[in-house]
Amino acid sequence: MKKIEAVIRVEKLEEVTEALETFGCPGMMITHIEGHGRQKGLTEQFRGREFKVNFLPKVKIEIVVRDIQVDKIVAAIAGLAKTGEIGDGKIFVYPIDDVLRIRTGEKGEAAI
Repeated sequence: MKKIEAVIRVEKLEEVTEALETFGCPGMMITHIEGHGRQKGLTEQFRGREFKVNFLPKVKIEIVVRDIQVDKIVAAIAGLAKTGEIGDGKIFVYPIDDVLRIRTGEKGEAAI
């Protein structure tokens, strides 16, 4: 099992989550976050004054999937979240040793 963590643009969230549901991802966690990468934020103007926005709004999607689903899901997220501009995000994949569904006591892939 693997945990896929994707940090994407806020405006891409609906498109990506709809695709994940069609791939059979039964559950996911969404967290609204702020951060920056290489772009180091933005400089904007408001009422004639410049100000720096150091951290930009992003969305983090976390899902746990079977090993055989990882490549397909990562490719789908990357394809749908890509705009070609700086700040499109990142995808991280982590190994998961075990899962326990609290309600039923199921363990492993049966608990996903």
